[in-house]
Amino acid sequence: MTLFIDDETFGDYFTGFEHTAWRLETRRGYDSDRTSERYQQFLSGEELPDNTNSPWCANIRFQTEQGKRIERVRIVDSPPTEDQLFLLASAARNNAAGEDIRNLWRADASELGLPDVDFWLFDSRRALVLHFDEQDRLLGTELVEDPARILAFCQVRDAAWHRAIPRTEFVTQVASTV
Repeated sequence: MTLFIDDETFGDYFTGFEHTAWRLETRRGYDSDRTSERYQQFLSGEELPDNTNSPWCANIRFQTEQGKRIERVRIVDSPPTEDQLFLLASAARNNAAGEDIRNLWRADASELGLPDVDFWLFDSRRALVLHFDEQDRLLGTELVEDPARILAFCQVRDAAWHRAIPRTEFVTQVASTV
């Protein structure tokens, strides 16, 4: 049975994990980004403001100061979509706060057999699978605790992380494709 969490408890997973929070991002863009002020600034060529004091970045700093890891792999097309270029630029603030965001070319993700599913994995014990519609709007978040599915997510994490490229190196690769 699919169990969807309510939106109010989503943030609790990012304060209650013990060791690691890891995400796979597979979409070519997200509606929540496209409707943000930061995205509009990016499109107009403005430098993105350094908002490392945002609640998200403050939590990243707090959690990583406790010795926890927050990591993410983003799948990127070649050439990247405008939305993916925005995420690449935005990742600088998350990295500065302590989150390790890396990137993986979509062709490499396909070669690895990675699923086309966005999820967060917490402490290799529970996952939040993010469900989206065709316009990249978040429909809901599914809580997964089934050991077989968690094991599969752990295997995805290990494969993706092994091939993922740190942001600073990836930026130079992207510059040669656009």
